[in-house]
Amino acid sequence: MHRRRVMGDRIGYVGLDVHKEGIVVAVAEGGARGEVREYGRIANTRSALDGLARKLGREGVKLRFCYEAGPCGYGIQRQLSAGGHDCVVVAPSLIPKRAGERVKTDQRDAVSLARLDRAGELTAVWVPDPGHEAIRDLVRARLDAVHALRRARQQLAGFLLRQGCHYRRPAWTKLHHRWLAGLKFEQAMHHLVLEDYIAAVEAAEARRDRLTAQIAAMLPDWTLAPVVAALQAMRGMALVNAATLIAELGDLSRFANPRQLMAYLGLVPSEHSSGASVKRGGLTKAGNSAARRLLVEAAWTYRFPARVSRELLLRQEELPKAIREIAWKAQTRLCARYRRLARTGKPANVVTAAIARELAGFVWAIARQVTIPAR
Repeated sequence: MHRRRVMGDRIGYVGLDVHKEGIVVAVAEGGARGEVREYGRIANTRSALDGLARKLGREGVKLRFCYEAGPCGYGIQRQLSAGGHDCVVVAPSLIPKRAGERVKTDQRDAVSLARLDRAGELTAVWVPDPGHEAIRDLVRARLDAVHALRRARQQLAGFLLRQGCHYRRPAWTKLHHRWLAGLKFEQAMHHLVLEDYIAAVEAAEARRDRLTAQIAAMLPDWTLAPVVAALQAMRGMALVNAATLIAELGDLSRFANPRQLMAYLGLVPSEHSSGASVKRGGLTKAGNSAARRLLVEAAWTYRFPARVSRELLLRQEELPKAIREIAWKAQTRLCARYRRLARTGKPANVVTAAIARELAGFVWAIARQVTIPAR
């Protein structure tokens, strides 16, 4: 009875180890010395989760749930939040681990989550709303289509290489397709293989183009569409790139300064310092890898002199002057910095990573200029 009164006056921290079929639950009572106990396993269903919340929330106990981000998505967080409970989704890579720990079970994971959440040692990830998550799924589907297209082309190129067929001009143009159509092989089966590979490439191209068109069609209904339009004022940030970046990062106003965004993207150098010794290594590569890769790809475009191309001018025509000025400032600074770093003899990938880091700062600055309409 005394234990129930203590929990009734404090928060009950509930750790959830979520799997496809079930959820392992552990509960930590409030207070530094409160009991941490295994609760058991429940089914991963809405009704089972509602029953768990009702049972644990008896006698006025305020519940705070937590679970690791994973393939099961954010449905549990949304359900519990809609029920009036606190629920955070935790970044798995930032969960503290005990040195020398060699035993891992679902029960131990749930207990550890509850204990660490009570101690304030967990880092929550940003949870998108359902509409934003749908856009993110769409841009990720297009990215999957791009990877599938690259793989299909590599398979076709590998087949041609085995047959001694070399095309010494830029590939995947109309001339290249005509060259493919005119190839002759001694074995009739090789013609069948060639046609199958060509069909796979064409299907992958059609899928990529279809998803690209769907992204453009869905953007006007997205609350962050103004930010996507503003980012297109920058070099290397056409429609798909800008939409993908914002879909992965979300509302950039949650970052108080550009350094936080750079660190979130893993574009800052790692460091191992002790006393007077300061050692900095490669990039941390933490956070969202898709957004980091996109910024690095965009950074390559700054190796050319600063200029406003016709395509870029068309993208900037209806944008405010303040945004255009930031975009031009980014061009002049980053293009000059790219050439200056390249002259020092630094490797091209190191130079590009440095440009991508500064590019993230300009992305943050442009996003701050945009007013996002209320949902």
